[in-house]
Amino acid sequence: MRLKTNKTKRGVCYYIIRSVNKNGKSSTETVEKLGYLDDIKEQYGCDDPMLWIEQRMDFLNEQERTEKNKKVLIPLDANALIPSDAQQSFNIGYLFLQKIYYELKLDLICAHISKRHAFKYDMNEIMSRLIFGRILFPGSKLSTYRQSFDLLEQPNFQYHQIQRALSVIAEEFGTIQTKLYKNSTDVIDRKTGVLYYDCTNFYFETEYEDPISNADADENDIAARKYAHSKQHQPSPLVQMGLFMDYSGMPLAMCLDRGNKNEQLTLIPLEEKILQDFELSRFIVCTDAGLSSVNNRKFNNFGERSFISTISIKEMKKKQKEWCLDPSEWHLEGSNEIFAISHLEDTEEDAKENYEKIFYKECIIDGYDEERDISFDQILIVTYSLKYRDYLRRTREAQVERAQKLLDSGRATTDAKNQNDCRRFIKKKAVGKDKQDAAISYSLDNDAIQKEQKYDGFYAVVTNLAETDVSDIIKVNKGRWEIEESFRIMKNDFLSRPVYLSLSERIKAHFLTCFISLLVYRILERKLGCQYTCGNIVDTLRKMNMTKVKDIGYIPSYTRTGLTDALHENVGFRTDYEITRDKAMKGIIRKSKQR
Repeated sequence: MRLKTNKTKRGVCYYIIRSVNKNGKSSTETVEKLGYLDDIKEQYGCDDPMLWIEQRMDFLNEQERTEKNKKVLIPLDANALIPSDAQQSFNIGYLFLQKIYYELKLDLICAHISKRHAFKYDMNEIMSRLIFGRILFPGSKLSTYRQSFDLLEQPNFQYHQIQRALSVIAEEFGTIQTKLYKNSTDVIDRKTGVLYYDCTNFYFETEYEDPISNADADENDIAARKYAHSKQHQPSPLVQMGLFMDYSGMPLAMCLDRGNKNEQLTLIPLEEKILQDFELSRFIVCTDAGLSSVNNRKFNNFGERSFISTISIKEMKKKQKEWCLDPSEWHLEGSNEIFAISHLEDTEEDAKENYEKIFYKECIIDGYDEERDISFDQILIVTYSLKYRDYLRRTREAQVERAQKLLDSGRATTDAKNQNDCRRFIKKKAVGKDKQDAAISYSLDNDAIQKEQKYDGFYAVVTNLAETDVSDIIKVNKGRWEIEESFRIMKNDFLSRPVYLSLSERIKAHFLTCFISLLVYRILERKLGCQYTCGNIVDTLRKMNMTKVKDIGYIPSYTRTGLTDALHENVGFRTDYEITRDKAMKGIIRKSKQR
C-alpha cells in the first residue's frame, strides 16, 4: 500500500491505495480515503495528522500481511479433470541464475546490441534462455527452445529467431566479452594479478571437416572444424578453445580457433586483446608445459607482465636434467637447513614427518641460448614431494595393471595415444629368423617403467619472478586445477560437446554462450561459499519445480534442503512456502531482475 495525494481548491486530499490485477492488467484501487489534514486532526483528535497517516498505513499493511499468512483452502474436485493442454508444472530454478544474469547487466548488453542491428526479436530473451538452458537442460538449440516452455516465464520468440540471434552474437563476440568483464567487477571481487591460460578442443557430430586451409583462413573462419588430435580421442572434426581464468577462479576471456592449430599460438592474440580491451597490464600468466613455448614466455617478459610455466624434466637437456634429479642441495621453506632427499625416509619417523613437505631448489638458466633463442634470464624451480611421488606411483601401478590385462587378453598393442595411456608400457618383439614369417609377441616393458619411476615426486617450473618467494610461486602454479575443472564443467555438466552446428559464426556464438554460462555458474558457486559441487547445484536447480494451483498460486514440488535454503538466502526471496500466491510470485520474478 502507498499514499496518494490529490490537490483541490480546498487543499491536499490524502488517499491510501494499492496495486491490483484486473483481467490480466495492472491497476490501482483506493483502500481508504483519509481526507484533508484539518479533517483528520479534528476527527481523530491528533496533533500531528501526518504521523497519524503513517501509523494508519502501517496498520493496514500489517493487516494485509496477516490476511496473506492465513491458511488457504483450495477447492478440488475428485471427479473433475484438469484443463486440457494447460501446463501445471514450471521450473523456477532459473530465477537464481536470472538474478546473476541481470547483475552482470547482460540485459543492457543485449539492448546495446539491438540498437546496432536491425531485427525485431528480443535479443535479451533469447540470450537469457540460451544461458539458462545450457546450465539447466543442455542440448541442441531446438531442445533449448522446447525446454524454455518449462520455465515459469514463457518464451516469446520462435526457434528460427535463435539461429538468427546466434549470428549476431558471433558478430559481437569481442564486445560481449569486454563488457561482461567490466560488469562482473561490480558483482564479484576479481583477482586479475594472476591469469591462468589453457586450451582444450570440442568435437562435432559429423564426419566432415570444413574445406578450408590454414593459409586461406581468416578471422571469420576461426571456428572452422578441422581434424586434429582430440583430448577425448574422438575421430571427429574439432574446434579449439583457449580460456583465460583469473586467480579467483572466474573465467576472464576466451578465444576460438581451428582444431588443427598449434595451441601455443593461441595465447598471445587473446592476451593482446586483454591488454587492449580489458585495460589490464600487470599480471602473471600461468600455463602448463604444453603452452610453455619460448615465444609465449618472451611475450610475458615485458613491462609489468610475468610468467610461471610448467616445464617437463624429461625433455630438458642432460645437464639440467641431472641437476633436477640430484638428491643433494634441497631446501625447505622456513628452514636454513640443506636437505638430501635420498635421506627423507631414513627412519619411519622421518618418513612420517617429511611426507607432506615440499622441498625445492632453484637456479638461473643462462640468459642466452642460441639454440632456443632465449634472450632473458629465467629461474628454474624444481620441487620434490614424497606425497606426490606416491601419487604418481599409485597411478602408474594402476596403468601397469591395465597393460597386463591387455597382454593376458591378447588385445595388446603399442599405439599409446597420450602420455597416460597404459599401452606405453607394452613393447613388441618379432620372433623368428625370417622377417616375413616372424611372429609378433608383446610383453611388459620393464625398462620403460623403471625409466619413468626416476621422475616420481619431481615437478619443475620456470619463471621470471626473481624477487618472489618460491612458496608463493608454487602456490600460484597449483591454482591451474581450477581451469581444468572449468573445462570439465563445460564438457560434462553443460554438455557443450558434441556440437551440432555447422556455420562458423553460429559455432562461435555457441561457445560464447557456454563461456557466459560458466561465468554465471562460477559466480553462483562463489556466492554460495564454494560449499557445494557443480553436480549438486545444477541438479538442485533442475529439480526446483512449482505446481500451479488453479488461479490461487504455486506449490513447491521440490525437496527443501540446506542448498535450497542457501540459494534463497543469497537472492533475497523465497519460493519454498507451502503456497506462493500469484501476486507474490510476480514480485519474486521482479526481484530476480533487480541489480
